[in-house]
Amino acid sequence: MLLAIDCGNTNTVFSIWDGEKFLCTLRTSTHHARTADAYFTWYSTLVKHYGIEADITDVIISSTVPRVVFNLRVFADRFFGCRPLVVGKPETLLPFKPRVDEGTQVGPDRLVNTAGAYDRHGGDLIVVDFGTATTFDVVAHDGAYVGGVIAPGVNLSLEALHLAAAALPHVDISKPQKVIGTNTVECIQSGVFWGYVGLVREICEKIKEEYGAPMRVISTGGLAPLFHQSADLFDAFEEDLTMHGLTVIHRYNKENGSA
Repeated sequence: MLLAIDCGNTNTVFSIWDGEKFLCTLRTSTHHARTADAYFTWYSTLVKHYGIEADITDVIISSTVPRVVFNLRVFADRFFGCRPLVVGKPETLLPFKPRVDEGTQVGPDRLVNTAGAYDRHGGDLIVVDFGTATTFDVVAHDGAYVGGVIAPGVNLSLEALHLAAAALPHVDISKPQKVIGTNTVECIQSGVFWGYVGLVREICEKIKEEYGAPMRVISTGGLAPLFHQSADLFDAFEEDLTMHGLTVIHRYNKENGSA
């Protein structure tokens, strides 16, 4: 079985893939000092709790936090006896080579989202990922990542507003009942929610205009359901797009002799 690990700036996700479906998905906060032993204690406890019997033979890692990769490598080697694939490393093959400026290092999360989205939806896509940052990935007709956009994430914007303005409280993001807020919390929620609706809509329109061909817009990430259900912005929502992309890249490496 395959253990797919996606390490983001805020959370790290472990999913067990049996070749046809994900048996379980586990989440923990991202912490660069967490040791291989600590990962295994947390992982094995939850797997036992859920009654999952998983004989892990392969591990693949995508990480936007370079400092955690070493301990995750040790975790894979020590407890599963395998050398993990790490997306973004030269030895890990990609189904399609990114077409970006020479010397540009594309984030592993964007490569994985591209692979997953193309596998499910084909090409000519915009993938909007609502994570710590809100990213827009442009997937060409042949499945290559050809660029994108990075904007501050929704929760990051809320936190920055709270920290920079002493009189403004920290609030949770939700769709407001009306645009014109009649108290501070409603005003902030309206500004953030409708502000991001406008941001996503305008950026996607500009991408489509520049791309010069019809495109579909796919959403993913923690806050994607809120925006997907509340505004006519997206053609599809993919809850497990990143983890699916990891299985696609792993399969490609297996078929091409690199895993």
